[in-house]
Amino acid sequence: MSSEVEIIKPSGRLDVTSAAKFRHEVTELAATKPRFLLVDLENVSFMDSSGLGALVSALKTIRSVNGELAVCSLSEQVKMLFDLTSMSKIFIIYANQGEFYSKVGLSRS
Repeated sequence: MSSEVEIIKPSGRLDVTSAAKFRHEVTELAATKPRFLLVDLENVSFMDSSGLGALVSALKTIRSVNGELAVCSLSEQVKMLFDLTSMSKIFIIYANQGEFYSKVGLSRS
């Protein structure tokens, strides 16, 4: 079974206390073999290196099922972390879900 797009929308802090839960959710979604996994960070107020590690792990997990991972709606703090760690060169980043759907040429279902 494969779906076009799966969206995961964590909220609050993406840090050492929530990273394991996030990884588990990604693993469950990867089982459906989505073409895209969009991680919408709109409601993430803080991210640390554990959260960043969870995103890198998610990227590897989704790639292992031949999918693509993208992130959107980064707060200023998260964007700064991405820039400082050069993760903005590794992840595909969209301003929001609308831009994601527009750029990949899919319609929301």
